[in-house]
Amino acid sequence: MAVLALKLLLTPTIMVAATLAGRRFGRAVSGWFIGLPLTSGPIALIFAIEHGHRFAAHAATGSLGGAIAEVGFCLGYASGSRHSWQLAVLSGSAGFAAVAGVLEALSVGLRPGVIVLLATCAVAALAIGLALVHGGPPVDDEVLPSRWDIPARAIVTTAFLLALTALATTFGASLSGLLAVYPLYSVVMAAFAHRSHGAAAARQVLRGLLVGLFSFVAFYCVLAIALPRTGTGAAFACALTAALAVQAATIPLLFGAGARSSVDRATAF
Repeated sequence: MAVLALKLLLTPTIMVAATLAGRRFGRAVSGWFIGLPLTSGPIALIFAIEHGHRFAAHAATGSLGGAIAEVGFCLGYASGSRHSWQLAVLSGSAGFAAVAGVLEALSVGLRPGVIVLLATCAVAALAIGLALVHGGPPVDDEVLPSRWDIPARAIVTTAFLLALTALATTFGASLSGLLAVYPLYSVVMAAFAHRSHGAAAARQVLRGLLVGLFSFVAFYCVLAIALPRTGTGAAFACALTAALAVQAATIPLLFGAGARSSVDRATAF
């Protein structure tokens, strides 16, 4: 119940913040922002407090695999983006499910070497994703969004969360593990950008997400290794420090890759 309440509180807040960041600095920044473990990080803390360090460390390794599955989502969405946004969402979800299903079947222990190997695979997958997902030409942002755009995003994201939670409860533990790492924010951000400004806008969001997920990988790699060996406070402090350091280091990659919309147009959202 505490996890669901936390999600219901954070989900619309994060969606609104990411949307506003995207309007001010470009769509790629909104994707980069949601790459941080903004929801899953606090939930991991609840797991550590309520279920112990070992349980939370296992969950952290699962989240590392989730980063690889999100690359599958980005590649699937980008592949389907030349068609409608609905088909792109289905294609991205299929890509996510395919990768997550394979990873779910693998048993990953808590040995540091195995965790580092998984994190290395995640970094390699992100690099491949960035090489294959192209933002495309600048998108015309002169059309102002509807006044209902932000409320609609928050409502859709929260409704989507409730639906996923209900499905997980109905169909059991296996599906629960898969749905727990479903890229909810990414789906809504990409679909809204796609519907309003076309496929190139959605791919800009996805490229930003791929850049932002490097910090996600750093957070869960450090957390999974540190939790069984240190206290909760120390483990989360180290993981957060690593995530913020990597997030800061990726800023040149985010803007240098041409992911940002022009500054002159950013304020016209």
